[in-house]
Amino acid sequence: MVVGVLALQGSFNEHIAALRRLGVKGVEVRKPEQLQYVSSLIIPGGESTTMAKLAEFHNLFPALRDFVKMRKPVWGTCAGLIFLADKVVGQKSGGQELIGGLDCTVHRNFFGSQLQSFEADLPVPNLASKEGGPETCRGVFIRAPAVLEAGPDVEVLAVYPVPPDSALIDQLVDSQEGEKKVIVAVKQGNLLATAFHPELTVDSRWHTFFLKMASEIEEGASNSIVTIEGSDMTLDQHQRIDLPIFQ
Repeated sequence: MVVGVLALQGSFNEHIAALRRLGVKGVEVRKPEQLQYVSSLIIPGGESTTMAKLAEFHNLFPALRDFVKMRKPVWGTCAGLIFLADKVVGQKSGGQELIGGLDCTVHRNFFGSQLQSFEADLPVPNLASKEGGPETCRGVFIRAPAVLEAGPDVEVLAVYPVPPDSALIDQLVDSQEGEKKVIVAVKQGNLLATAFHPELTVDSRWHTFFLKMASEIEEGASNSIVTIEGSDMTLDQHQRIDLPIFQ
């Protein structure tokens, strides 16, 4: 498995280091043709406007959209969540180009400026049930976006309670027992997105979650291959190696 990491700007080195710790090869992707040699892709956090300008300069957007449409696994963290969203609000004048594919409305700077960055423990029962470890993960939010609304096919993996004095609280759709919550991690088909930065923590479970997700998608695609001249072209299920989980 070779995982591409979009390396235009932002925390791509940290993602590659996290993959290396898991024994997985991560390669930097800066040009459209490089996407042909990776099985999945991580779009890291960073400055989304700058990343969009660089992606446009390198004519990456058409290739990235095709990558998503081919149902290749893609994980967007922070700025990557913005890129994958079908709709983004709170953008600068003129907006920015998006990849799309994720049926979500995302607020670009929901949690405020760089000075309002923070860390918090997030309940992640789905992640814990699949990858083991504690029931919470540490979320590093740096000038972070958030999902205001998610479509019916989007699985919500993590939410964060919003203070009642937040200027954007009226835009939220998730409310339980009077407490408003905003969505900060989602999954839809081949797409995974987090508003925070797992690559900046020692918790490897989001990376193993994505790698297993990618493996399952690839396995499903292999099983759909037709038999040629009586030969079974599917993968040998006994060759699958389980990835390590967070301890």
